[in-house]
Amino acid sequence: MSIANIGCIDAHQHFWQYDPIKHSWIDDEMAIIRKDFLPDDLAPIIKANGVIGTVAVQADQTEIETDFLLGLADRYDFIKGVVGWVDLRATDITERLGNYAQFKHIKGFRHILQGENPAFMLQPSFLRGIAALKEYNFTYDILIFPKHLKAALELVKRFPNQAFVIDHIAKPYIKAGLIEEWAKGISALSEHENVLCKVSGMVTEADFKKWHPSNFTPYLDVVVESFGINRLMFGSDWPVCEVAASYGQMIGIVEDYFATFTLEEKNQFFNQNASGFYNL
Repeated sequence: MSIANIGCIDAHQHFWQYDPIKHSWIDDEMAIIRKDFLPDDLAPIIKANGVIGTVAVQADQTEIETDFLLGLADRYDFIKGVVGWVDLRATDITERLGNYAQFKHIKGFRHILQGENPAFMLQPSFLRGIAALKEYNFTYDILIFPKHLKAALELVKRFPNQAFVIDHIAKPYIKAGLIEEWAKGISALSEHENVLCKVSGMVTEADFKKWHPSNFTPYLDVVVESFGINRLMFGSDWPVCEVAASYGQMIGIVEDYFATFTLEEKNQFFNQNASGFYNL
C-alpha cells in the first residue's frame, strides 16, 4: 500500500531565504541548494508524494530563525510543527521558553551539535537549558555525528523524562562504509525509551552521485533492530537532500525498505510516531 493512503508526516524539513553568510555551511559541493526554499516550493512536492504535513526544523541558530518558521507555520496549514532554536545556555532560559510556549506550532528546539565539540552538550549551562524544556513539554532534536554518540548517551541518561529524537540516524559514515562503532552507539542510545530516531538525511552521508538504495540497508537494519518500529519516524531533510536525491527518491528508499512491514507498522513509521512525539 502506498503511503498516500496513510497520510505521511515528514518529520524533518527546512526553509530558508538563502544568505551566503548565514548559510555558509552550504559548500561548493552543495551549490545546487544555494537559493531560497520556501513553503510554496515544497507544497506541490509533498502533495505529489502523499505527504499531508511537515515539521519545519531550524537551520540557523538565532531566535529570528525560530520566529521566521513560526510565521510560515501560521500561513501554511501543512506545516504542523516547528523545531526552533533558542540559546539553552541563557541565564533567562525559563522565561524564554515560557514566551515560546504561547505559540501553538512550536514543538521543540535544536542546536547544531554536530558543529560543536562533544563536551558542549554536557556543560552545566546547556544541561540547565535541557532541564527547563520539560516544564513546557518541549522536545529536543539531537543533531550529531558518530563522534558525539558517547556524549549524547550521557546527555539522555541525565534526563530520563525528556523527549529526545536523534536526527538523521546520527549521520553514520555511509560513503566510507563504516558501521560498527556507530551501530554500538545507536544501540546504547536506543536502550533509553525516551529517545526516538529520525530516518532521514542518509543520502547526504553517502556518495552524492553514486549512491544505491542498498547502501542504506545495513544502517536501516541497525536502527530498526535498535529502536523498533514504534520509535522511528520519517524525515526527508528537504531541501538539503536535493544535493543527492529528490524528495520522491527519499520516500522511495524507505518505502521500499518497509514494503514488507504491516500496515499498522507503516502507519507508525510514516505518521503516528512523529504525530505523537511532536504533539501535532
